[in-house]
Amino acid sequence: MATIRFESVGKQYPNGFVALENLSLEIVDKEFVVLLGPSGCGKSTTLNLIAGLEDVTAGSLYFDSTLMNVVPAHRRDVAMVFQSYALYPHKSVYENIAFGLRMRGHPAAEIEKRVRQAARMLDIEPLLERRPHQLSGGQRQRVALGRALVRQPAAFLMDEPLSNLDAALRIAMRAEIKKLHQTMRTTFVYVTHDQAEALTLADRIVVMREGVIQQIGTPEEIYDRPRNTFVASFLGNPPINYLDGKLAGDGAGARFERGALSLVLPPALAQRLAGWGGTGVRLGLRAEDVDARDAARAGDTLRGRVASVLPVGSDQYLGVEVEGVTLFLRVGRELRAHEHENVAFSVNMNRAQLFDPSSGASLLWQ
Repeated sequence: MATIRFESVGKQYPNGFVALENLSLEIVDKEFVVLLGPSGCGKSTTLNLIAGLEDVTAGSLYFDSTLMNVVPAHRRDVAMVFQSYALYPHKSVYENIAFGLRMRGHPAAEIEKRVRQAARMLDIEPLLERRPHQLSGGQRQRVALGRALVRQPAAFLMDEPLSNLDAALRIAMRAEIKKLHQTMRTTFVYVTHDQAEALTLADRIVVMREGVIQQIGTPEEIYDRPRNTFVASFLGNPPINYLDGKLAGDGAGARFERGALSLVLPPALAQRLAGWGGTGVRLGLRAEDVDARDAARAGDTLRGRVASVLPVGSDQYLGVEVEGVTLFLRVGRELRAHEHENVAFSVNMNRAQLFDPSSGASLLWQ
């Protein structure tokens, strides 16, 4: 199997609920694609359609050129890793990993070889005789990965596999999964609502909302050039800041204005928005796109009053009141800011996002 292709796929349940609407997506061979979005957006449904656990109710699903709409799950060359691990509690780690191979009638020698190979790859060889209740959460997740790995499938499907782990273990397991993909060079389709997982793991991210794809792109494209305010808000910690205002002037010298705040658009952005002068817009400003060390330059200075100071280790988040809106900005710990203090920052307007305040669509994609 080289590609998984959705052509105008829909999924509607008997009660009338539409989980997916007109989904068109191509996942190429050996790609790591992450389906990202909030609960109920349709990402797990999409994964279940690939696995054959749900039926397509509109459109077509292909593996290469083979139509898969009515092909049963057991005839699809995919392996799935679930959030809940789904291990057999009465079986050893070895038997849990080997179970699927035994059910498919593989010879004992082949099973032994594959199980040992997977256990070495996942660093669980010393655990093969233990039962699941004797394992930590991270070890259980490795066993679940091993059970999928021995199948040697054309595609791995992972449904929020790390959500039951603590923060430190999630980071470690992300590294393990990324290494696994790089080693195997097999197609991975991964479902999560965790933006850090998506940005860390994906070759491409598919951002979904209410059964509809909002944007497809590399992590850099999704983060740096969001197509709408939903995508912009879903990625970034803290979330992107918004200021409603208007574009003043046109061409060279065009600027964003809100009250006393005036930020000059860089020439390339001003040229792109030629003819939009006088239009109401929404400015999107990410927390990291400010600098307190160079705040005296004309045209890009943001001034406000500190409402809160939140240390986060090497950095700190400042809540800064600017023209009636509290912006959350990330700055270095060396900045000695205090509540109620007036502060000034230069803004990297080359990274600024501008949106239509009515539709939420990015003006940079016009």
